[in-house]
Amino acid sequence: MEFLQAFLFSDFLGTPAYFWVVFISMVIGLLVFDLGFLHKDQKEIEAKESFILYAGYMAIAFGFGAWVWYARGAQSGLEFFTGYLIEQSLAMDNIFVIATVFAFLGIPRIYQHRVLFWGIIGVIVFRAILIGLGAALVMSFQSVLFLFGAFLVFTGLKMFKTSNDKPSLEENWIVKFIRKHFRVTDQLHGEKFRVKLPDPKTGKLVWFITPLFVALIIVEFVDLIFAVDSVPAIFAVTQDPFIVYTSNIFAILGLRALYFALAAAMHRFKYLQYSLAVILVLVGIKIFLVPLGVKIDTALSLAVTIGVLAAGIGWSLWKTRNDMPEPLPGARKAEAAE
Repeated sequence: MEFLQAFLFSDFLGTPAYFWVVFISMVIGLLVFDLGFLHKDQKEIEAKESFILYAGYMAIAFGFGAWVWYARGAQSGLEFFTGYLIEQSLAMDNIFVIATVFAFLGIPRIYQHRVLFWGIIGVIVFRAILIGLGAALVMSFQSVLFLFGAFLVFTGLKMFKTSNDKPSLEENWIVKFIRKHFRVTDQLHGEKFRVKLPDPKTGKLVWFITPLFVALIIVEFVDLIFAVDSVPAIFAVTQDPFIVYTSNIFAILGLRALYFALAAAMHRFKYLQYSLAVILVLVGIKIFLVPLGVKIDTALSLAVTIGVLAAGIGWSLWKTRNDMPEPLPGARKAEAAE
């Protein structure tokens, strides 16, 4: 008992271990509940269910944030909620790219949740690695925050220029690499990620990966690329690895649950990238100021982020109120597969 008590109250990355135990237990519980109960059987998730799931994930995240606020103080609580909102804002663009990936590969909606669920496992692992490396760099060389800030400002300005560009997967290097180095089936095989089929040359049974597994690989790479933006952005709010990691994971869990509602309304968020670009630039400036001793109030950062995001969503919904949905690349192929 004394050993357990000593472990739970021991310091891990600047935070008592029991905070990490509570967080990890909650995430594992949510994943088991999701796959073991809610989606034990393959089914197509409708927008209504997507909104309900998102509301549930958001309530749990807010409950966790309230506990952090109570146990560690108002500053940590504000930092958690600000990081949560920044990650949700930036990850919305990620959701739209994932929808394009599914359409391009012809993945029916009934199997998309399977890819998103297993993609979360990769997110949990890769984000832990990235945030751990980022925290180590910041602790050893605080001047690296100048690099983080400059990178975010550059990315934000670049997003202004490419906001109207549509993602193209035909010439994507990841797709080309997979097709060149792996045996890929032409068709889906239900919910399977890989199947054994006769080799076209030898006739022997060999393993092939299915388009569903190709989608999983690309989704993981997409998240990794987007994490390069979002992780440094949260370091502008706090350099506490616990706050950075937990706000990241809770935000992604919730937004993946909202995917099926957002994907169906992609055309309504045509101008959202402009507000995301503004957030990136402002966060980049904020993180650039940290090593100079200039600290911008966290509550102000939270309010500005909410305002910019709300303005982008509101303007998009108003400007596209009469627009018809545009078919995604490969959408007909997806419909045929269903």
